[in-house]
Amino acid sequence: MNFGSIVVELRKEKGISQTELASRLGIHKNVLGRYERNEVLPSIEIARKIADILDVSLDYLTGKIDVEMDKNTKSRILEVTKFEKSDREHIFSVIDAFVAKRKIQRIL
Repeated sequence: MNFGSIVVELRKEKGISQTELASRLGIHKNVLGRYERNEVLPSIEIARKIADILDVSLDYLTGKIDVEMDKNTKSRILEVTKFEKSDREHIFSVIDAFVAKRKIQRIL
């Protein structure tokens, strides 16, 4: 998916009109429409504002990643990254085991 399509999809999911999003961004609705149609790309500042308003990362908004983590998951992962290396490795090995188990279950 491209930037404009992602913005449109997220905006509609969150029930935000084009007029409302443009207003919150401090831009004209027509400019937002051009972003959504991929006629032009926004500045990094506007893209960051769009990501904040739509509650996603810039990576997700630009299509670099295709899965967006919710804030609670992000917060928990960030907290784990502050742990000592051995504790992080233990936590991630447990997560890896669950992921492997789910993959096997999908195959069967």
